[in-house]
Amino acid sequence: MEILPKPPTAKGPAEWFTGDVWFDVIIRGEAPSRVRVNTVRFAPGARTAWHRHANGQTLHVTDGVGLIQSRGGAVTVIRPGDVIYTPPGEWHWHGGCPDNFMVHTAIWEGADGDQPETEWGEHVTDAEYVVPG
Repeated sequence: MEILPKPPTAKGPAEWFTGDVWFDVIIRGEAPSRVRVNTVRFAPGARTAWHRHANGQTLHVTDGVGLIQSRGGAVTVIRPGDVIYTPPGEWHWHGGCPDNFMVHTAIWEGADGDQPETEWGEHVTDAEYVVPG
């Protein structure tokens, strides 16, 4: 057993996010493990670009109020305690509400071979970023 050093908090790159997003890597498994776990903090109005994961992704909301959407689906409000599973290859986005921070734990697996574990697409437009209701 060992206590691993904590990497510094990283600012989410503008290519992947709209607004201010920070993440802390909890674990990036070494082969044969492919597990990836990050804590991600979204400022109000911040969100991911459209993206998909080769092996799916699970989110566990720990604080605040956020939004999530799969391509072609409805925008859904997410709150602390919610667990969201997105299957492999499904385009989606997630982030904070316009007036709330949102924090989640993101869990996914790396991909095999030359396949990227996450494929990033276009930014979510203001027209797509709408609070339901």
